[in-house]
Amino acid sequence: MVSYLQVDNLSKRFGEQLLFEGISFGVGQGQKVALIARNGMGKSTLLRIIAGKDTAEEGTVVFRNDIRVGILEQDPELEDGNTVLEEVFQADSPLSVVIREYEEAVAHGDSAALERLVPEMDAQGAWGYEAEVKQILGELKIDYFDKKVGLLSGGQRKRVGLAKVLISHPDFLILDEPTNHLDIEMTEWLEGYLGKSKVTLLMVTHDRYFLDRVCNQIIEIDGNGLFAYDGNYAYYLEKRAARIEQHNAAVDKARNLLRTEQEWMRRMPQARGHKAQYRIDNYYRLKEAASQGIEEKKMELDIRGKRLGKKILELEGVSKQFDGEWFLKDFSYKFVRGEKIGIVGRNGVGKSTFLNLITGELAPDSGSISVGETVVYGYYKQSGITFKPGERVIDVVKNISERIDLGNGRVMSAGQFLEYFLFTDKQQYSLVEKLSGGERRRLYLLTVLMRNPNFLILDEPTNDLDIVTLNVLEEYLKGFRGCLLIVSHDRFFMDKVVDRIFAFEGEGKVKDFPGNYTQYKNKKEEEKEAQEKVAREQRKSESKPAPKVQADKPEQKRHLTFKERQEMQQLEKELEVLNAEKAALEESLNSGMLKPDELVGKSQRLGEVIDLLDEKEMRWLELSELA
Repeated sequence: MVSYLQVDNLSKRFGEQLLFEGISFGVGQGQKVALIARNGMGKSTLLRIIAGKDTAEEGTVVFRNDIRVGILEQDPELEDGNTVLEEVFQADSPLSVVIREYEEAVAHGDSAALERLVPEMDAQGAWGYEAEVKQILGELKIDYFDKKVGLLSGGQRKRVGLAKVLISHPDFLILDEPTNHLDIEMTEWLEGYLGKSKVTLLMVTHDRYFLDRVCNQIIEIDGNGLFAYDGNYAYYLEKRAARIEQHNAAVDKARNLLRTEQEWMRRMPQARGHKAQYRIDNYYRLKEAASQGIEEKKMELDIRGKRLGKKILELEGVSKQFDGEWFLKDFSYKFVRGEKIGIVGRNGVGKSTFLNLITGELAPDSGSISVGETVVYGYYKQSGITFKPGERVIDVVKNISERIDLGNGRVMSAGQFLEYFLFTDKQQYSLVEKLSGGERRRLYLLTVLMRNPNFLILDEPTNDLDIVTLNVLEEYLKGFRGCLLIVSHDRFFMDKVVDRIFAFEGEGKVKDFPGNYTQYKNKKEEEKEAQEKVAREQRKSESKPAPKVQADKPEQKRHLTFKERQEMQQLEKELEVLNAEKAALEESLNSGMLKPDELVGKSQRLGEVIDLLDEKEMRWLELSELA
């Protein structure tokens, strides 16, 4: 395998905090590698060092000379003054420049520019690339080409950054949490795109389905070193457990031997010390080995929410629209204690609007929302934690309460509660601004839970949390006795936690489905297949006379009539002609000899031919089933 990247003995500190030390690994051509580590261990910093956007204190990073490297950071570095189209095609390559100019000319109907650019597109062989660019932009729902980057939301910026790096076609792709701010539809598209691509990949992600289906190697960094696993996430879990078990068994054996050696050391006469130096040396080696057991620090959530009364939350005919666009239309639902509901849908269809309605941050246009007297909301927002410059971690907790009631008479101080969430004494007195993105999310989650809510509302809670914290949060939510509403694109998380789905389908429509996300998706695909089958049967019935019903005779398989056989033969001829026309149109479009109006006309005709081919091929297949 050709080596694309070699990292040797890399070390980095952030102030007094050691992020990682002595890291070494390699990535070969075509490998798709995921990097796993706890929050605060410097995953994003490591990716930035590898990409040349930060420096290490020690060690080297060496890429193969002739490869192009692209990076998507958690917060992409974009030029606020650029339009989206300018930013996406910011690369200086001639291909990117001519496609950007062509797209601008098409968007603004500039015929003179098109006349100049079409031959350039031909010369660069840019038509296939331009089609792929449009597919990427379309799948990521980027159609606001003239909008300034500085006016984009955080989610839009992330999608523009992702499109920019994918469109640049690097040989080596570095992605830091690529699925953050993508809805499930986009995530599944990206999963398929990267899975089929030949690009070499190094990424950090918490999305376990994404990780399992895309990556073929996992590198784990923990306090005991770096470990590589050649396989997907499921394989990693299995082999990691075996590694820890094997390591701890060796440590237990060393501890048993150490007890024997300790007794020998205690009883050994001083006068014979010089005759058994090898055994003394062995004693100290055993002592070191016996102290190296892997004891993972675990965050265990056991916070009891306040009691819920009989009436919880009731919505009756609730509607909301902005600028004539419906986000919720005539929605009614009565919440029941203990139910856990996941909310899914494309970005911008009203998921966050719905959460703001039920918490009273927005008022409905019509309908009523009635909240029970005992309901205590805990609302975890996408925007994350807010803090003042210079504020310490412990100050954030103390500003809410000095003492935290866990329920059942259990009380913790602010410091103890932070330790409960794996914040060390040193971290508690460090500045919030120095925490990693995942550590800030964990701190925010802590501030939500410390209020003892009995109705939890979590809007994208999985963004930036490491896999260990996600597992703990999932177990806590499974046992949570109050009501739970979750908006998340993390399919693994939803499958593990929720038992009901609100699917926002657009135009204010919400589908209520009993089950988790995978069950909902499977049901949706079954319904789609059933609809397509009905449509095929309907087309069949419309193209032939109704069969005569004969009583008391077994049903026999129908064969092609003479007329249908003639139709099938005619279809074969028409398909041959259409395929020839399609090939001629494609050759003409790539010839570089067409004027702009001819280019537009032939492009439209190509679309019509493709539609006709699809229609006639479907009819031919229907007839072939009877042949």
